[in-house]
Amino acid sequence: MKRFFSILAITLMMALGSTVNATASTTVATTVATIQQADEPAAQELGFHQELKKRFIEGGPGFMGIVLLCLILGLAIAIERIIFLNLSTTNSKKLTQEVEDALQSGGLEAAKEVCRNTKGPVASIFYQGLDRADGDLESAEKAVVAYGGVQMGQLEKNVSWISLFIALAPMLGFMGTVIGMIQAFDKIEAAGDMQPSLVAGGIKVALLTTVFGLVVAIILQVFYNYIIAKIDSIVNDMEDSSITLIDMLSKHKK
Repeated sequence: MKRFFSILAITLMMALGSTVNATASTTVATTVATIQQADEPAAQELGFHQELKKRFIEGGPGFMGIVLLCLILGLAIAIERIIFLNLSTTNSKKLTQEVEDALQSGGLEAAKEVCRNTKGPVASIFYQGLDRADGDLESAEKAVVAYGGVQMGQLEKNVSWISLFIALAPMLGFMGTVIGMIQAFDKIEAAGDMQPSLVAGGIKVALLTTVFGLVVAIILQVFYNYIIAKIDSIVNDMEDSSITLIDMLSKHKK
């Protein structure tokens, strides 16, 4: 009987040990799989950067470097313009109300003080109109129109360079395409035989330069359209506010 219980105990211990080992193996396998899954996005991200770098080098340092320079300069100008335009945006309705209240309570000097303490092209136009409101109304209107043109020029400063880079990037890409095809045909002519390995390199360079040039143009075109839309919005605000200012000055003189 004791021998039977001993055998039963040993069997149970062996079964329990197998279960523990299986559980431990499953836990280790699950942990390893989880770590591998966590590392997959980082590996994929690193692979994308490596692939991008590889394709950039394969496109040739000459044309690809110039295309990259177009992207860097275009983005630098675009970011500077976006920051400037956002700082130039003001609440014109609030400013108009403050100027009108200042005109009624403190006269022209109080209204000019409000404009001096407010940033943006609308406040600058208001100040120029109020500064010449001591004379006739026509002088104030001319000052508003003239200074409005000056402010519009400041808003559009350097925007033409972005359009230049938009046009230049794909043109450089197409030039790289032509040069790559010429190199491919030169290799065919030198070898005297039409082999895929001879033309593959030149065609690859041609396609890569075209792709990178188009990508740069697309990126800069998005920023350019946003900047133009922002400028149009500010200019319309300036025109509406200028008309309102002339009406306020006309009522004030009466």
